[in-house]
Amino acid sequence: MPLARSLSVTSLSGLEEWDEEFDREDAVLFEIAWEVANKGVHVSFLGYDVSMLMYHYCIESICPVYFLCASPDLVKFLKLFRSCGFFYSVYFGRWLIEGSPYVILLDVGFTAWSLDRWKIELWENFSIGVPWFDREANDAVLFGFLTAWLLGEVCTQCDEPPHIGAHFHEWLAGLGLVLCRQRQLPVATIFTTHATLLGRYLCAGSVDFYNKLAEFNVDKEAGDRQIYHRYCLERAAARCAHVFTTVSQITAIEAEHLLKRKPDIVTPNGLNVKKFSAMHEFQNLHAQSKARIQEFVRGHFYGHLDFNLDKTVFLFIAGRYEFSNKGADLFLEALARLNYLLRVNHSEVTIIAFFIMPARTNNFNVETLKGQAVRKQLWDTAQTVKERFGKKLYESLLVGQLPDVSKMLDKEDFTMMKRAIFATQRQCLPPICTHNMLEDSSDPILNCIRRIGLFNSAQDRVKVIFHPEFLSSTSPLLPMDYEEFVRGCHLGVFPSYYEPWGYTPAECTVMGIPSVSTNLSGFGCFMEEHIADPSAYGIYILDRRYRGVDESCNQLTSFLFQFCQQSRRQRIIQRNRTERLSDLLDWRYLGRYYVSARHMALAKAFPDTYIYEPQEPTSATGFRYPRPASVPPSPAHSLHSSPHHSEAEDEEEPYDEDLEVEKDRVNIRQPFNLPNRNKNQTVGLPEKN
Repeated sequence: MPLARSLSVTSLSGLEEWDEEFDREDAVLFEIAWEVANKGVHVSFLGYDVSMLMYHYCIESICPVYFLCASPDLVKFLKLFRSCGFFYSVYFGRWLIEGSPYVILLDVGFTAWSLDRWKIELWENFSIGVPWFDREANDAVLFGFLTAWLLGEVCTQCDEPPHIGAHFHEWLAGLGLVLCRQRQLPVATIFTTHATLLGRYLCAGSVDFYNKLAEFNVDKEAGDRQIYHRYCLERAAARCAHVFTTVSQITAIEAEHLLKRKPDIVTPNGLNVKKFSAMHEFQNLHAQSKARIQEFVRGHFYGHLDFNLDKTVFLFIAGRYEFSNKGADLFLEALARLNYLLRVNHSEVTIIAFFIMPARTNNFNVETLKGQAVRKQLWDTAQTVKERFGKKLYESLLVGQLPDVSKMLDKEDFTMMKRAIFATQRQCLPPICTHNMLEDSSDPILNCIRRIGLFNSAQDRVKVIFHPEFLSSTSPLLPMDYEEFVRGCHLGVFPSYYEPWGYTPAECTVMGIPSVSTNLSGFGCFMEEHIADPSAYGIYILDRRYRGVDESCNQLTSFLFQFCQQSRRQRIIQRNRTERLSDLLDWRYLGRYYVSARHMALAKAFPDTYIYEPQEPTSATGFRYPRPASVPPSPAHSLHSSPHHSEAEDEEEPYDEDLEVEKDRVNIRQPFNLPNRNKNQTVGLPEKN
C-alpha cells in the first residue's frame, strides 16, 4: 500500500508561521483533551503555540487540582458558573509546565446526575446510544456536554464575541465538538485522532490489519468488540470537524478507511528540545545514568554476576502493555535468536534487556529487594575495610616507613570480607520479574520467556528483566526517572506493529540514544522521509510492512547483533549523530502544522475574516539528512565527541565531529520564514525554489 504524500511530510518549510504581525486581539484557542494534568501521560503539543493566539485555554476532565493564580478574563464566567450551581465543578488557573498555559478543569462527577438526560438527548439528536456499564463512555458524555456548554457560554456572554478555535483531541473529547456543530456555535473546530479506536482493537486481535484495511466492515468489527458506541462518537467527531488531523501519514491512511474521512493535515508530534552548550554534556549524562543502572544490575544478579559490566549493553522497551501492538513478542523472539548467535560466536558481550510495561502486581519481588540489600551490605563492608586500610596506611607513612602489605589487613578484616562473600551465595537464578504478578500464569511476556527459555542462566548471553511498573525516582528498587533511565541505556527497541506516532523512539533520539522503530510507526515513516540513511544516524527502521513475521524477526536480530559488535568508541560516535537529529523533532519546526490546521479551521468557520488557500505540492521540497561522512560509524580521532577514550581504539579512518556537523549543516535546507500575512490575506504554500 503506497504512502500517498500529503501536506505534512512533503516539506518542513512548506507551512506558514503566524508571525508577530498577525492580529490576535480577538482570537481565542481552547484545546480540549481528557488527560493532561491528571495522569502524567500528556503529550507536549501545548508547548509550542501558547503565544500564537491572544489567549490559550486548555479544557480537561480532571479531579480537583489547585492552582496558583487566576485570570481576570474569566472572572465573570466563574461568577456565572456559581450562579448556575457549577462553581465547585470548575477550576481555573495555570498549568505549571513550560509556557504556563491557562487550564480549565471540569469535574465530571459533579454533574453525574445529568447523565441520563444527556444520554437521551444524544440518542434523539445523533442516534448514538451509550450503555450504562461503560463508565469511560459515560464520562465522555458528561465531559462533552460540559465542554459544549462552556464554549456556548463564552460565545453568548461576551459583548463582542472573539473568533474562537477549539481543538479536540481523541474520541473522549469528541462529543463536545459534535455538540458545538449541532448547536451551530460560532466556533472553529479541529479534531485530532492520535490513534483510531477501532484500529487499536483490530491490531490487538492479531488481524492482518494493513493488508486488509480497505476490506473491513467497520460497523460489524466495532460491534463485535462492543465498542460501537465509542466508534460512533469518534467517527462523528471526525466527520463534523471543520478540520480533521492525525499524527502521521500511516495513521492518515488508517483514518481514511476506518473513520471515512481523509485528514486535511497531518500534524506530527514534537518535543521541547533543549540543546547542550557542549557536545560532550549529554555523553556525560549517559555515563552517569549508566552507572546507576549498573548498580541495580549488580544487586539484581548478585551471586551470578559472571559477566563484565563494562562489556554489557543495555536494551529496553517501554510503553503501554500491548504485547503484540508494541512488538514485545517480536523483541523476545529476536532476543532468543540473538542469544544463540552470541553463544555460538563466543562473544564476550552480555545483553540485558529491560521491559518497562505496567501490569497488575501486588508488591515487589522479595528476591529482587534482597538483591539490592545484599549489594548495599557489600558496599558498606567494602567501605569499612577501606577506611581501616587507609588509616593503617596513613599511620605507616607518617613514621616514614613503607607499609607491610601483609599486615595491612588483619584477621578481623578477612572475617568481614568472608562473611560478605558468603552472603552473596544464591541457590536460585536471578528473577525475571521485579514484582509479584497477579496473573503470573497468563502473563504474555512471562509465558513467552518460558517458551524461549531465557531464564538468566550463566550460559545465556542475553538476560531479561521485566519491570511491570513505570519508573520513579522514589522507587526503592530502581530509583530513576524515565528520562534518566533512557539516557543510561544503549539502545531502545520498539518493533511496534501498531504505533500511530511513537514518542518513545522520539525521546530516545532527542537524548542521543539510538533506537529501533518500524515502517508501521509514524516515527519510523517520518525518519525514512527525512533521513537518507537512518541506520547511520542510529535510527534502525524494521520492515514490518512488506515482510513476514519471521523475516522481520531475523532483520531485528541482525540489527541487534550488529549493534553488539560495535566498540564503545563506535557507540559514542553514533550517539553524537543520533542527538543531532533532535532538530527534526523540535516543536519549533513541527508546531507549524498545528498552527496551519487552526488557521485552516478559522478560515472555514469565519470565511469573511480568514482565508486559507493551500496549494498542492508538486514534489517533496523538504530537507533530508545526508549520509554521514563515516558510515558505518568507525573508531577514529575526535576532538571532543566523548568524555573518555575507549579501551581499544582502532585507527581505521579519521573522524572529526566538527567537520561532520558542518557537512550536515551545509546539506540540510533549514525551514525559512515566509512573508508576513495578516487577516483578510490569502495564505498558501510557497512555490518550490
